[in-house]
Amino acid sequence: MKNIFGLNIPQTLEEVCDPHRIALVVYDMQVGILSQIKNADQITRQVLKVLTAARDTGVRVFFSRHLSLPKELMGIFQFRTAMAWQRTDSPEQVKPWFLRGFQIIPELSPRPTEEVFDKLTMSALEGTWLDLALRDCGINAFVIVGVATEIGIEPTARQAADLGYIPVLVTDACGAGDEEAARRSIESLKFNGDAVLTDMETICAIFHRAAAP
Repeated sequence: MKNIFGLNIPQTLEEVCDPHRIALVVYDMQVGILSQIKNADQITRQVLKVLTAARDTGVRVFFSRHLSLPKELMGIFQFRTAMAWQRTDSPEQVKPWFLRGFQIIPELSPRPTEEVFDKLTMSALEGTWLDLALRDCGINAFVIVGVATEIGIEPTARQAADLGYIPVLVTDACGAGDEEAARRSIESLKFNGDAVLTDMETICAIFHRAAAP
């Protein structure tokens, strides 16, 4: 840990992962989204291991859930995104994929001590209460797992860094709809240096050490 002007600046992943200053964000692990991921079962197992380690350590846990508004309430951004994803050039052909009620998969069922927040955006920090909740708890870093790397996890990590957080991506617990696009996202984040990249075994070991008496 480096110190300057009364600030403690973490240098290692273990220093970043102070259980009192870090949270876990489980990104969009929903039934309707995982059905579009090739290796959904594998990603679910990896996410569950990280989630279990975080719970055992007492790390605060937040789940994001993507939703779609009814077409009558959708705006330009939502129609453009839906048209691109659904490969149609007609807004009339758009179908709201993630109407309220698309649940987190049962394997990861949130506990009463955890919370789910809904979002319309790709970044989990845009238009949600997550930033306020994290700051109010004195959190300055968060681990992120879930799907999909190239769609929402990269934008979340980038905005997190702009807001002063240290984002920690568990790369083998982050799934993708397009593996090549996900690889480019990881390489870009690595190049910029804002995010910390790690794997499931490493982060779980750090959590377990933190939980030890």
